[in-house]
Amino acid sequence: MSAAAESISPLLIDKDYELNRWLFVTALFMASLNLRPIVSSIAPVLISIQHDLGLSGAVSSLLVSIPVLCMGILAPFSVKLSDTLGIEQVITFSLVLIGGSTLLRLFIHSASLLFFTTLLSGMGIAMMGPLLSGFIKKHMADRAPSMIAIYSMALALGAAIGSSFTSPLHWMLHSWQMSLSFWVIPVILALPLWFLVLKRQPSSSQLNSAVSYGKSLELPWQKGRAWILAVQFGMLSLVFYSLLGWLPLILIGAGASKLHAGLMVTLFALIQIPSGTVVQQLLKRHPSRQNWLIVSSMMQAAGLLLIYFSTYLWLAVFICGLGSGMLFALLNLLPVELTTSPEEAASWAAMTQCIGFLIGASGPLLTGYLHDRMEHFNAGILAMVFISIAMGILTLTMRSEENLKILSK
Repeated sequence: MSAAAESISPLLIDKDYELNRWLFVTALFMASLNLRPIVSSIAPVLISIQHDLGLSGAVSSLLVSIPVLCMGILAPFSVKLSDTLGIEQVITFSLVLIGGSTLLRLFIHSASLLFFTTLLSGMGIAMMGPLLSGFIKKHMADRAPSMIAIYSMALALGAAIGSSFTSPLHWMLHSWQMSLSFWVIPVILALPLWFLVLKRQPSSSQLNSAVSYGKSLELPWQKGRAWILAVQFGMLSLVFYSLLGWLPLILIGAGASKLHAGLMVTLFALIQIPSGTVVQQLLKRHPSRQNWLIVSSMMQAAGLLLIYFSTYLWLAVFICGLGSGMLFALLNLLPVELTTSPEEAASWAAMTQCIGFLIGASGPLLTGYLHDRMEHFNAGILAMVFISIAMGILTLTMRSEENLKILSK
């Protein structure tokens, strides 16, 4: 090889590496963006759906509960499927499933078809969610905190735009079917990126991720650390989905007007968008994961306590939303950092989300039950306060020799 060729070759390699890096980051962001709009877009048009399809309140609540239950029940199966097909292939297929079910909502004229699309989208979300952790571990493990920040930001942004823009779309299009199917557009934007990701995979990765790493994927049912993360994620999900379902009425019960309650709910969603970036910057200054888990849990508890005492509601929602977003980012970072391979990271994330979302799905129901029995939300809010404090206490049990360096590094 000539001297000129030798000098150019490293430049080409660096350029190709840089191109792959930006492709993977953009693909991760766009995939994460599609995990929530199909769920968060339901509430703004729920009254129209109930009117047109004749659904009761209890039945229509399943439009949110079904995807959450799918995320819990089907998460472990995504790991097994990626064992056969590969992480990137399953993520791409999941996007196709989410996009197809979203587009199908354009033709809904019966409750059965609406629930069918909800089930399909829930399956796609359930399969893709855990594997994004494996994707980060595989391609961007050296930048895990920043990648989790991007993942968290995209997830919160997807939830926020789904809940914020569906109602104006309904007003402009005069059709809840069209406003719900509008959210196929982010999928259409994401799919070409993932087809490029597939094309740029080495042949070994295209065949079988298990072959590439020489082992079959197993969920870490026997690992105590994985159970601690799963229970913590469940506690976070229980509080988050309880607030997602009941926060407007909780704030009204605390003395806020309907207008201010609606604005505070928007604040709760928006403040979670930069929370992953906040965590990333905080870890640069003080890298102890354990300490920030405790701080975030106490922030969430403090915000809920202020709501309980009906005081400083705007500050309460801000603190609670930021604490919740930081907890989500940290609990998604740890499965990546506490594992040694992309497949192991995906299996930890799958177990965490399986247990977590099953616990989380019960939150809105329990909060509603306590409200029906006592005719106020005080008991439910106190329960969420104690759960938040318990999350911080549970973090103290994670100081084994194996993960001490990760939690306190």
